[in-house]
Amino acid sequence: MSNSRPLTLRRGEIAVSPERLAMLGDAVFAIAITLLALDITVPEGLHDSEVPHALRELLPAIGAYLLSFAVIGVLWLTQHALFRLIATVDRWLLHLYFALLAVAAALPFPTKLISEYGQTAAATACYSGSIALSLGFLGAMYLRLLAAPALAAPGTDPAELRTSVRRSALHVLVFVTAIPLAFWSPGLAKYWWLLVIPVRALHRTPAPAAPATAGEQQP
Repeated sequence: MSNSRPLTLRRGEIAVSPERLAMLGDAVFAIAITLLALDITVPEGLHDSEVPHALRELLPAIGAYLLSFAVIGVLWLTQHALFRLIATVDRWLLHLYFALLAVAAALPFPTKLISEYGQTAAATACYSGSIALSLGFLGAMYLRLLAAPALAAPGTDPAELRTSVRRSALHVLVFVTAIPLAFWSPGLAKYWWLLVIPVRALHRTPAPAAPATAGEQQP
């Protein structure tokens, strides 16, 4: 992320560059990941015979931790791919990004909820809604770049932006449709989340071509 054109708000003395915003996001995502692990504890003073049972009781919390760790990791990687395409941040991008960070910072709560009450429709729907919101804000940022090309870095391919918007929309659709499904079957709704894997594979952004070396013949 080498672009450094700042965001100028209503007051001229306030300016934020894309790099500074990405650094803020790094801190928020790091704290959110750290908070996920705080609930993985066992009671103190257990007898030796009680430890295996206590560890078995932790399995839902560990599963929820691993799931949310993967989700936050994907969000973090996606935000860096997004900021690679941003040259200038306007108010819309700023507000959308702050909304994304607000949801990301709160993810430990639905994680704790689903680890303790994962068999309930409310907890499953809450988790689905949180992920849908975060993915929706990311997709909206890509859409903003597509709608305002002047904000994008030079050389940004509009086709790449459209692919990212479609991918985000399909991801959001998976988690939004899982919400009503959770009230019919919380377990089935969790399996429904796995649809993001083929969606992500089908809409993977191709890696940029490697530059030709000096010894390679140009066409």
